[in-house]
Amino acid sequence: MNQTYSLKQKYVQFLKILIPILITQVTMSLMTFFDTTMSGHASAADLAGAAIGSSIWVPVQTGLSGILMGITPIVSQLVGRGEHRKVGYHVMQGLWLAVAVGIAILLIGGLVLSPLLNSMNLEPKVHHVAFYFLVAISTGIIPLFGYTIIRSFIDSLGQTRVSMLITLVSLPINVGAGYVLIFGRLGFPRLGGIGSGIATAFTYWCIFALALLIVHKREPFAGYGIFRKLHGVSLAKWKELMKIGVPMGFAIFFETAVFAAVTLLMSRFDTLTIAAHQAANNFASTLYMIPLSICLALTILVGYEAGANRLKDAKQYGILGVGTAVALSLFTAVILMVFRSKVAGLYSNEPEVIVLITHFLVYAIFFQISDAIATPVQGVLRGYKDVNPGFWISLLAYWIIGLPLGFVLANYTGQGPYGYWVGLITGLGVAAILLLRRLVVIQRRMAQGTAGKPAEG
Repeated sequence: MNQTYSLKQKYVQFLKILIPILITQVTMSLMTFFDTTMSGHASAADLAGAAIGSSIWVPVQTGLSGILMGITPIVSQLVGRGEHRKVGYHVMQGLWLAVAVGIAILLIGGLVLSPLLNSMNLEPKVHHVAFYFLVAISTGIIPLFGYTIIRSFIDSLGQTRVSMLITLVSLPINVGAGYVLIFGRLGFPRLGGIGSGIATAFTYWCIFALALLIVHKREPFAGYGIFRKLHGVSLAKWKELMKIGVPMGFAIFFETAVFAAVTLLMSRFDTLTIAAHQAANNFASTLYMIPLSICLALTILVGYEAGANRLKDAKQYGILGVGTAVALSLFTAVILMVFRSKVAGLYSNEPEVIVLITHFLVYAIFFQISDAIATPVQGVLRGYKDVNPGFWISLLAYWIIGLPLGFVLANYTGQGPYGYWVGLITGLGVAAILLLRRLVVIQRRMAQGTAGKPAEG
């Protein structure tokens, strides 16, 4: 990354950081997309089982990965201040933390998985697929969290193209393994939705190994000497990482978990409705990669400028990023409205399921606008290390307003399962408004010099 002096230079640098991140995120989302569509073509029960499993796994994965991504603004600001010697030590501590978090999740999952699934009113095959999908994917937890740290380090240096290349290599691995295991090709048994979990875990190991090799051998990463010395665990550094990462992770968790909660609450509806909801939610999640990628790019760029105390430049990056997200969301909303029937056909060949997916996709359109504001604004705030407000806003918007409203509409009005989507849209709108307000406040404080460090509360 370099210092920029005009809006044109900023936008060029923004795009250089953003485009590889976007390709990376879309590619990772495509892994889930192909797993979901292939499971759907195996059977509706396989799709529903994989949906339940994903609904439990994704909030855990994204929330904890969010905690570990607290390394991103730390490294970005260290680089902005020119304190390169400290980077390797912080990354190593992040890797130790990733291992500890992974082990903890495996232990907790072993205790709660069966009781959780048993508490749900699932058809026997759906229950079976969901359980073994989660068992399979759990074998890739530790390498996934390790890769999250390595990728955050790579991206923090502005080398987002490297992360993109790693992920592009992983896509054919995931799709190929998924195809073989889901449908039973090349002499392997036909595993249906369970096969997608095994393929995903295998892919996590591959990308972690490749990322380790690159940062150890290739410049500019090798120059930071992450593995030159095996640093012991530092609880003080863990605390520093978690002080930033935990609010980030829980904010992400609250947002993703509310979608998972909706899927679990929909277990009272029939299998076709669960499958259709999951398909529409999966496509909406794919579109969400656009504002999410902008969010990640803004965290890097704003963190870099804030670390160098160039507050005007940091603010300009924020405006460019949010404006780009809103424009792209309007474009994708139009595309989805026009082609929603064709999109629905990608997920199933059963006419009843296709009709339901098409209806759900209408509501998914409205997600795009709110996400285009809320998610990039969170990225700007994280670049300033202002993370606690996002945590509280996510809790309020999604769990105190969005989910209860959706529950009431789904169970006490004629909205049925669509009521949950109305509640989610409302929560997203509230989050967008409150996060924008917080950003205005923190930038005003910093401009006035009343916040030498961004407030965390």
